[in-house]
Amino acid sequence: MKPKRPILYLRRKFDAFLQSWRAREDRLPLILKGARQVGKTEAVRHFAETAYSEFVEINFVERPEFKEIVRDGFSVDSLVRNISIIDPRLRFTPGNTLLFFDELQEFPEIATSLKFFAQDGRFDVICSGSLLGIQVKRVKSYSVGYQETETMHSLDFEEFLWGCGYRDEQIAGLLEPVFASRPFGAAVKNTMDRLFMDYCVTGGMPEVLETYFTKGTFELVPQTQRRILNDYRADIRKYAEGLDPVRIQAVFDSIPAHLAKENRKFQWTTVSKGATRKDYWGCVEWLEDAGVVNKCRRMDVPELPLGAHLDNDAFKLYLCDSGLLLAMLEKEVQEDVRIRRDLGTWKGGLFEHIVGEAMVKADMPLAYFKRDNSTLEMDFFARSADCLVPIEVKAENNRSKSLRTLIDRETYKDIRWGVKLVNGNVGFTNGILTLPQWCAFKLPEIVRDFRPELS
Repeated sequence: MKPKRPILYLRRKFDAFLQSWRAREDRLPLILKGARQVGKTEAVRHFAETAYSEFVEINFVERPEFKEIVRDGFSVDSLVRNISIIDPRLRFTPGNTLLFFDELQEFPEIATSLKFFAQDGRFDVICSGSLLGIQVKRVKSYSVGYQETETMHSLDFEEFLWGCGYRDEQIAGLLEPVFASRPFGAAVKNTMDRLFMDYCVTGGMPEVLETYFTKGTFELVPQTQRRILNDYRADIRKYAEGLDPVRIQAVFDSIPAHLAKENRKFQWTTVSKGATRKDYWGCVEWLEDAGVVNKCRRMDVPELPLGAHLDNDAFKLYLCDSGLLLAMLEKEVQEDVRIRRDLGTWKGGLFEHIVGEAMVKADMPLAYFKRDNSTLEMDFFARSADCLVPIEVKAENNRSKSLRTLIDRETYKDIRWGVKLVNGNVGFTNGILTLPQWCAFKLPEIVRDFRPELS
């Protein structure tokens, strides 16, 4: 039986990565990580249709009988022979076949074969799975030096704009006013504000966006998001080996409560009264490895190099997709965002989450700063060529006391300018670049190319 295919395939940035992987002569078998339902399987299927004459997909959940293919060992010839015995319809053409092992967490031992496929070179191999992140160390131990790993996320705002019909050159043109430090015209700003709010409501899960783009409505968005959340909870119960699944789910379900507070730092007592880190040992790490949450660590001091000043015991937790976070909130908050388009009613926590998510999807590390016994704090930081750039998130467009302090004080020698994301327009004054909230998805290019001395 053929797998269910989406009505609409949404272009992904990962498509370009897969094409570049295919073009490399030295390519190794690929291990593809990512949270459940971010589109890994469909991306691989789409890639196979465009790049190979033969595609062999083996899903160890749907077809557990394929676990028997290793009964004669892990040589490529014996595996191909046994796959063909189980399903004689499958074809293997040397140099033009992609073999896809899906739901690898059900049978991680198959990763032993990656060494043999890499040495043989006749067939390309991709491995994936919904909870593969928690098995990566084990999988790599089976194939040390004979695989590469990549992570896929749900769609970011740029991919959302592709789905809306925007071309690459149109999206690139959105940065022209930023680098010129001039406001966006009303037509552009109003359109992007509206589309960004639509994206905040839907999030980036492909199944949710398929409904949005094909129907042009939000009618099935909340139901689909809640079902995905329940699938995540089911995965926790099924795959939490060696840990208490009830405690992992308690951490997962506590994320909205943490982000609703003025101080959004993760606290064990918010999960359970009187709880300590010891009580929930490994739970946060499990969720992080599974790709379900993103961790933003506190910096002891805002200095370069960024990674050298991170405190692993003080952190914030964000969900992997803001649309899913919205579906976890109380009904009144959901209605504020979905109906009244008010992103600021939830103490700024939702928008901070959206910016953090955008940074993760852009491969930017997450770090925040909070000085003890002081109101001085900063939401995020980015690294430019020669300095540390603080990023402040505002639900509206009010004062930036902490950002001003970090830029002005000689104590923070690595900080010379900063970014403020607001419900407003572009501007640059006294070292602070103000941007509309939806510009978050372009932060890597902005931080890299903006020249404050020329503005």
